[in-house]
Amino acid sequence: MVTKHVNIMLIEDDVSEVAKFKEVFGDRKDVSLVAVTNSSSVAIDEFKKYKPDGIIIDLELTDGEGSGFEFMEQINDMNLVTLPKMVVTTNVHSDAVYDYCHKNNVDFVYYKKQNNYSPEKIVNTLVMLSGYQSKKKKEDPNESNGSTVDNIKFKIEKELDKIGIGNHLQGRKYLRDAVVYILTFDEGRVSIAQHLASVYKRSPSTISRAMQNAIIHAWRVTPIEDLTKYYTARINYETGVPTPTEMIYYYADRIRKEMWV
Repeated sequence: MVTKHVNIMLIEDDVSEVAKFKEVFGDRKDVSLVAVTNSSSVAIDEFKKYKPDGIIIDLELTDGEGSGFEFMEQINDMNLVTLPKMVVTTNVHSDAVYDYCHKNNVDFVYYKKQNNYSPEKIVNTLVMLSGYQSKKKKEDPNESNGSTVDNIKFKIEKELDKIGIGNHLQGRKYLRDAVVYILTFDEGRVSIAQHLASVYKRSPSTISRAMQNAIIHAWRVTPIEDLTKYYTARINYETGVPTPTEMIYYYADRIRKEMWV
């Protein structure tokens, strides 16, 4: 039975969600909420100050600064021998998010829209885990490229979610993988169409059509306010929608600046 008092830090930008967590902590004697922030950079400073046993990380700090994703990267850069217990909360449901989190020492991922999600359950998870010590795995240089790919997949999938290109659209995975391909292969590569055709065993025209259909679908069903907010590239006014190539290079450029500039 765990008897240790557990100190927890919360990284969350949703004010109502923060209030729910504070209510949970207010009724407990076995845990303390030592820090709350909606900024990934402030979170690192708070982590160094309080050295919490557990951390609750919201991946998307839309109304804050940075992201939970950036916080995890900074934690990894600290080369800690003993790691805090980390639980991620997110609205993005994808294999790329799940895989990336677990490769970066996250203990649990909770999707906010799942039926059994609750702040109390998350706190209980951290309390349960607090009796077990975690040590950081030595980095395998052969896995570094895989980590970069997961990073890019996470970022592009989050952007596609914002403009309404969901998992149910066949063209989504082609758009995602095209961005990954541009950002992870050197010059002299084959064309995007040839690459995707070889991976998915489909004709380039079929893949191109699926990507364009996914874009057209988004521009038909997503509120114009969201489209203009989250997709800021200039669009040909004659067609009213971006081409797959335009969208792929737009996101590749944005992600390149985020990751390497």
